[in-house]
Amino acid sequence: MEFQKDNTFFTGRLKSVSYAFKGALKLISTEHSIMVQFSIGILMCIAGFYFGISKTEWLFQTLAIGLVMSIEGLNTAVEKIADFIHPNYHERIGFIKDIAAGAVFFAALTAIAIGLIIYVPLFL
Repeated sequence: MEFQKDNTFFTGRLKSVSYAFKGALKLISTEHSIMVQFSIGILMCIAGFYFGISKTEWLFQTLAIGLVMSIEGLNTAVEKIADFIHPNYHERIGFIKDIAAGAVFFAALTAIAIGLIIYVPLFL
């Protein structure tokens, strides 16, 4: 079956959004790392409402949650492609997967720093 591209603006964008939504649901429902990060994001939102954080703090917190989940989604895609291309262990594939995981690590460190900046003063 050949893929038919939808060239109309509205229906083309609508299809793109539906594919993106399906992808997000697949990530949240099948990938354990995303499940954990999504749960932490929910807890951080609950904490934000509980402590009444400012609009600026909400912006940074939301950005941090989105950053971590987005980078984790890209990491998952890299891992799935790498496993598809070369199912057995290969040093170069391992190197690529480690770099993608490193990107998640940087995003997570950034999110932790933002969380500490927002919430530590509330406990002191």
